[in-house]
Amino acid sequence: MTQSEMREPTMLVLTSLAGGRKHGYALMADAAELSGGRVQLKVGTLYAALDRLVEQGLIVVAGDEVGDGRNRRYFEVTAEGIDELRATASRLEANAAAARARISEWRPRGIAGQVQFGGVS
Repeated sequence: MTQSEMREPTMLVLTSLAGGRKHGYALMADAAELSGGRVQLKVGTLYAALDRLVEQGLIVVAGDEVGDGRNRRYFEVTAEGIDELRATASRLEANAAAARARISEWRPRGIAGQVQFGGVS
């Protein structure tokens, strides 16, 4: 995976796991909290992402436990996953800094009293 390909749900899963090992339901709840409720992971989407992240070596299965009569599979982030998360966070921070710089330079154009279209106001 290259840093530019990581999508927000994947970043949220890795961010959640950077805080410690978790099972699927805890990952869904944490992703919603981390995103301020914007990202609501569905079960099928989450487990497809987890399978992909395991295959890529970014996370590992960290055991199964039975709780409340349910089998829960736990996951942990790997050092490679942390490296990818760090690189993605750096890329997003750089993009945000560039956006802030451009925003601070922006001046409205075309408002009443300004010259536009070849000298016609």
